[in-house]
Amino acid sequence: MACRISELVLDCADPERLAAFWCEVLGYVELDRDDDGSIEIGPAEGFGGPQPTLILSPSTDPRVAKLPLHIDVNPTDRDLDAELERLLAVGAKPADVGQSGEESWHVLADPEGNVFCLLRRRLSPV
Repeated sequence: MACRISELVLDCADPERLAAFWCEVLGYVELDRDDDGSIEIGPAEGFGGPQPTLILSPSTDPRVAKLPLHIDVNPTDRDLDAELERLLAVGAKPADVGQSGEESWHVLADPEGNVFCLLRRRLSPV
């Protein structure tokens, strides 16, 4: 038997802001809020489906380096250039992690500076 990723938890300074950003990026909706300020977002059908949910957990701990894990996303209904334009419009920023410029993907950062990559290959929506 194998495991499957069901949730990703991201500590952040502003869960509201990141929840709104990642909902736009992924087409997710807000699923739940905890008393501690955490916000769970995910596909409209909720937790347990083929896509993991994201939990944006409030934290005041300063981040001193880039996260050791990053998220990769792929366009589903448009080409890479159109998706890059959309992500930049919703608040992503280009990020430099030492790439050469010859990559087939784009390195971006969310509003709190968490790096993620927009990959070229278009995937079917789930």
